[in-house]
Amino acid sequence: MHTSAFTKFMGSRSAWGAGMVLAAAMTLPACTDAQKQGLSSSYLIVESMQASSGAEPGKLGGTLASDVRTKGAIYADGGQVLLRLALKDPGTLTSPLEPSTNNFITVNRYHVRYVRSDGRNTQGVDVPFEFDGASTVTVGTAGATLTLTLVRIQAKVEAPLSALTGNGGAQVISTIAEVTLYGTDQTGREVSVVATISVNFADWADPA
Repeated sequence: MHTSAFTKFMGSRSAWGAGMVLAAAMTLPACTDAQKQGLSSSYLIVESMQASSGAEPGKLGGTLASDVRTKGAIYADGGQVLLRLALKDPGTLTSPLEPSTNNFITVNRYHVRYVRSDGRNTQGVDVPFEFDGASTVTVGTAGATLTLTLVRIQAKVEAPLSALTGNGGAQVISTIAEVTLYGTDQTGREVSVVATISVNFADWADPA
């Protein structure tokens, strides 16, 4: 083959090859954010989070006034997270998919971390220490409520909360509790979700 003809032939092959690579790249499926977060085909939605003082566990609310001392006693404060199940591939409007029992998610542990809006987040100085806890519930098609400890008794006898005792509510430490829930679907694939709630620590007035 003549040199100029050969060069022209090879150039056309290179252009064709580059075009095929580009076309192949354009047809590769893209990963969504939900897929990047885990391998499970289902995920958790936090419908709401509420909490209650340990001295009045029946009074749930969207913000917790955590009392460091109540009539001379110390109580742990509890929380409740209302959870719902959803599929990463929900199907279509005309043909929606329904979760199977394999998609059900069992939550079995959680982590609580406190942060302040002013950025002063040193544990044991500005905010209570973060901690891990265990609580189990399986979230299916009907949803479920997970109960947990939001503020431990230990936190109320350690700094910085212990310094609030006897101040009559004159000093308040305002935080946001970040609660990360961990679990797996029924095939063992890991799932997690974060719930948040405001927690204001003080030596509040005792309930009547």
